[in-house]
Amino acid sequence: MMTHVTRRLAALGLMAALAACSSEARFASPVIPPEARINSSFPSLEIAQVTLPSYAEAEDIYVRGTDGAISPAGPLWADLPARSITLQLARDLGTITNATVAPEPWPFRPFPAATVDVRIEELLATAEGIFRLSGQYFVAPEAGGRAASGQFAIEETIVGDPGSASAIAAARGRAVTRLAEQIARDGL
Repeated sequence: MMTHVTRRLAALGLMAALAACSSEARFASPVIPPEARINSSFPSLEIAQVTLPSYAEAEDIYVRGTDGAISPAGPLWADLPARSITLQLARDLGTITNATVAPEPWPFRPFPAATVDVRIEELLATAEGIFRLSGQYFVAPEAGGRAASGQFAIEETIVGDPGSASAIAAARGRAVTRLAEQIARDGL
C-alpha cells in the first residue's frame, strides 16, 4: 500500500521524467537586419512558403558527414524550417528593398505586385564547418513587370565549433540573408 508521501514522490518523479523528455534544446537563427539596400521594381512582394528537401522539412538540424551521409545532429530548430525561412526572407526583403513584403497568404488589398517562390535543394551543415543553402528562386509579376528566375548556391562558414547548433543556426541566418540580397539584386 502506497502512503501519501510515497505517492507524492512517485508523482514528482513522473513529472520530472516528463519534463526531461520535453526539454529538448531548440535553436533559432538570430535576427540580424541586412545592411544592403537595393531598389525593387515591385512596390509589394508576396513570399510563397519555401519548399525544402524531405530531410529538411522536419525540426531536426541536419549535418552531412565526411562520408556523404545526411543525419540529424540531435538538437532541433526552434520552428519548422520552411516557416522560419519564409518569415526571414519576407523580413529581410522588406528591409533590403523597402517594399511592402509579406509571407503567403497575402494579408493586404490589392494583390501584391509580384510573388517570390524559393525552392531549396540543399539546407544543411557539413562536417567541414560550412552551412550550405542551394536551390532556385522565381519572381512572378502579378500584371506587367519582368519575370525572373535564378539559381543560388550559398556557403557560409560555421563560426566556432562546427558541431554547435547555435553556430549552425547563426550560419543559416547569414545564408538566408545572402539569399534575400541575391534575389533583390538579380530578380527584383
